[in-house]
Amino acid sequence: QVQLVESGGGLVQAGASLRLSCAASGRTFSSYFMGWFRQAPGKEREYVASIKWSSGSTYYADSVKGRFTISKDNAKNTVSLQMNSLKPEDTAVYYCAARNILANEYEYWGQGTQVTVSS
Repeated sequence: QVQLVESGGGLVQAGASLRLSCAASGRTFSSYFMGWFRQAPGKEREYVASIKWSSGSTYYADSVKGRFTISKDNAKNTVSLQMNSLKPEDTAVYYCAARNILANEYEYWGQGTQVTVSS
């Protein structure tokens, strides 16, 4: 049974940093993309960043490029999202997700962790 468990959210001031972690278990993720998504109140869920587990290739939404960094730790089976220069508009519930490289949609999701950035 695949489990994705996020941690690291919290309340910070604008300009601060946070690091989110996603502990992945239940299968081998070598053929998967691991992604971070977020959903702000009243808005649709949006893509933030992703990483291809096998190669480490990374991808980012324009809104976070240059501020957020996604990474993985093979030994710990975790994916992290380092968030710097946080803005109030980054406030959202952040979700970790996984999809097979051949799949069109993310099939596994974590429960989410709240990030609140005050101005």
